[in-house]
Amino acid sequence: MKKLLIPFTLLLLLVISACGNNDSTSEKEGNGSTPPENKQPETITYESENGPVEVPADPQRVVLLSGFAGNVLDLGVNVVGAESWSINSPILADELKDAVEVTDESLEEIIELEPDLIIGLSTIKNVDKLSEIAPTVTYTWGKVDYLTQHLEIGKLLNKEEEAKAWVEDFKSRVEETGKEIKAKIGEDATVSVIESYGKDLYVYGDNWARGTEILYQGMGLKMPEKVKEVALESGYYTLSAEVLPEYAGDYVILSKYSDADTSFQETETYKNIPAVKNNQVYEMEGNGASFSDPITLEHQLAFFKESFLGEK
Repeated sequence: MKKLLIPFTLLLLLVISACGNNDSTSEKEGNGSTPPENKQPETITYESENGPVEVPADPQRVVLLSGFAGNVLDLGVNVVGAESWSINSPILADELKDAVEVTDESLEEIIELEPDLIIGLSTIKNVDKLSEIAPTVTYTWGKVDYLTQHLEIGKLLNKEEEAKAWVEDFKSRVEETGKEIKAKIGEDATVSVIESYGKDLYVYGDNWARGTEILYQGMGLKMPEKVKEVALESGYYTLSAEVLPEYAGDYVILSKYSDADTSFQETETYKNIPAVKNNQVYEMEGNGASFSDPITLEHQLAFFKESFLGEK
């Protein structure tokens, strides 16, 4: 009897041990940990202008040395450092209140920010040194249109689907608003985008921010022929106050910087412009208007709806 009992006891211990192991495995799989075969990659390969770059799949601390802060913020990614134009944009101020102002030469400050990704324009300095701090990706300004640029940044941040969704929705809303505006002001009415910066005046083509992409590309509003001649290809053209009437459309979007010399608005030349006489000049805050990111574009679209249609 004792001989039979010993093998039976051993068998019982083995069964209990096996059950214990299964319970332990089940607990590990059920406590929220990801099974090895489903684990998300820590990095992705982004095909940049200069070749493939290994970047974080889920970036947490991005430094911007360009005007793409609004693109990154719109996609829900944290910005820890940015250049002065972005930092000083009233449109981005709230979301960048904790970001540090940096340049392509403030390498020590950037190191202290411990970025896991750096984004800049192709014209920035110290790309090699920046690449030693964190993966660095640069873009050539104007190489692609403003919506494609957002899609590219979406790919870079591993948020391409989110970027696509915004682009499709924004294009649809801009087109619909354009139809409403043309129905109100007329299909042939012209619109000029003019800026007062420092002591200078500029008129803009269809791809130089200040809402030009929305008005001309998205809404299909007409540009005065004189503006087409000088600014459509180059992007912008410098004016003198004396010739301003020649470039003013039926409607004028006047982008004004807070420190600009606006004495031209007190001249008879300006006051006699038809758009001025008809109260069809809509003044827009110049600070922050020089970007074409989703946050800025949404702000500008709201401004145009209010200006042209009286909608808030």
